[in-house]
Amino acid sequence: MPFDTSSPALARALAGHAYAEPTPVQSAVIADEATGRDLLVSAQTGSGKTVAYGLAIGETLLGTDERLPPAGAPLALVIAPTRELALQVHRELEWLYAEAGGRVISCVGGMDPQREKRQLMDGAHVVVGTPGRLRDHLERGRLDMSGLAAVVLDEADEMLDLGFREDLEFILDATPEERQTLLFSATMPRDIAALARRYQRDALRIEVAGRTAGHADIEYRAVRVSPREIEHAVVNLLRFFEAPGAIVFCNTRESVRHLTATLQERGFAAVALSGELGQNERNLALQALRDGRARVCVATDVAARGIDLPGLGLVIHAELPHDAESLQHRSGRTGRAGRKGVSVLLVPPARRRKAESLMAEARVVPSWSGPPTAEEVRDLDQERMLSDPLLAEPSAPEDATLAEALLAQYAPQELAAALVRLYRARLPAPEEVSDPGEGRGRRELPVRTGAPSGGAGGAWFRIPVGRRKNADPKWLLPLICRRGGLTKADIGAIRIFDNETMFEVAEPLAEAFLVSARASAAGDYPIEPHDGSQPERRPPVRGAYGAGAGAGPGGRGKGGPGKPKGAKSYGGANNGQAPQPSVRGWTPLSPSAPAAPRGAKGKVRPRG
Repeated sequence: MPFDTSSPALARALAGHAYAEPTPVQSAVIADEATGRDLLVSAQTGSGKTVAYGLAIGETLLGTDERLPPAGAPLALVIAPTRELALQVHRELEWLYAEAGGRVISCVGGMDPQREKRQLMDGAHVVVGTPGRLRDHLERGRLDMSGLAAVVLDEADEMLDLGFREDLEFILDATPEERQTLLFSATMPRDIAALARRYQRDALRIEVAGRTAGHADIEYRAVRVSPREIEHAVVNLLRFFEAPGAIVFCNTRESVRHLTATLQERGFAAVALSGELGQNERNLALQALRDGRARVCVATDVAARGIDLPGLGLVIHAELPHDAESLQHRSGRTGRAGRKGVSVLLVPPARRRKAESLMAEARVVPSWSGPPTAEEVRDLDQERMLSDPLLAEPSAPEDATLAEALLAQYAPQELAAALVRLYRARLPAPEEVSDPGEGRGRRELPVRTGAPSGGAGGAWFRIPVGRRKNADPKWLLPLICRRGGLTKADIGAIRIFDNETMFEVAEPLAEAFLVSARASAAGDYPIEPHDGSQPERRPPVRGAYGAGAGAGPGGRGKGGPGKPKGAKSYGGANNGQAPQPSVRGWTPLSPSAPAAPRGAKGKVRPRG
């Protein structure tokens, strides 16, 4: 159905931006029963809610008039949780109200407050801002809210989560009693309901259908991936889909920095968005994405919340989100306003249960597969090249002249081969990846033979945390795997001493492990190769239990006289003999591995 808005100016603006039919939330807010009323709306991100509440307050501000009155004290106020979302809303409302002569300004943290002050003094019809900056302008007497006819709270649940309740209440308490209040929230927890009861009157509850199936315009995929091949899988996914725009989510600033540098080094036009960037850097990154100079954004959840990028067809979760709500918010960056999108979760074997739980809670049913192989990417490159519109375009006269000169000097096959090389040269090369799950390319762990400390077996590393800092394999093992991009099966023996821990990594993986461990330090304990020196050990324990561990009053027990308490050994130390294997496919170590001190306690680390 077409847009049924009473304002001819808004209708022209919508037509000029190719808005032919309203989305469900837009239809609901411009329906007759919603006109002029307070609204309590829950709708998914990407459902077109910015235009929806722009139209809803337009009915209040404009009615059937062609133009708004001269700008003065603001007629409408829109409050958003983040500066990125506020700036995005500002851009949307600017074009929506352009035909009506509307003046829309933004007031957000990180921008020049004096410039905002001058804009407020010059007059505005709509002010869009973040809670903290709006409150600051209000307390300084720069923001006159006496003429407000409408107030919008966008992503109200997020504002409460970020701790803006006091600021919101301060702002809303200062608004006129007679106003239209629109509250938009992805979820409706108890706090939102309480806010609605306090500041809304007879609000119409609108809940857009379709939340039970995740997002109808998003195709969800779960990709099995080896932990040490996550970056390679991201490269292949970007190359496989070749979306006009893509966003890759990480959980930390350090991960964003590292992955951005990796993609740039491989030839991708990538930018980063994380909390450590200043506002000017963030604006530059977003502008590069909007004007096409960059096609990939690597971001954390907080930095990417609320941003809307044109042509964003692909979302990659390089690291799993913490909860189902984050999964939906991340994925909602694509598949917006009727466009299709793909959301891909990279799932290492150890995180499969977590991924399945997240998707079940989000009511999402993904398709499972391994990562795209280099061969599959090359096959797609061939198809894309053969269907490139450039090949079907008619030649200009100067092009035909040069083509004849080339054909006179080179054979057609040579020219075609050169064209293929030029085509491939502008594309990042795909990576060789494997599928760690059921199916193709599953790699077996290498069998260790010889001495792990110097031969072709395992390589030993040390980390400066030991028994005196409560070192325990229960938390050490996940830390080592996360830092080095390994699975539990790649770790051999673990030996805990007083002030440090030594552990073993399969030799073929040692070099890559060390590079990854050093790159991901970020305040964690440093991991370095074992240099062959002996760890510091406790002196023999004497006193109540005699000379040895387990000794009786006479000073001799089954541990023998004077045996020191050395390292606890995990992974199979056995009376100074070679440790027994603690992972599948590994042969017992030779006696040349770093020996456990006499009297060491032997425990077998449970398999992951």
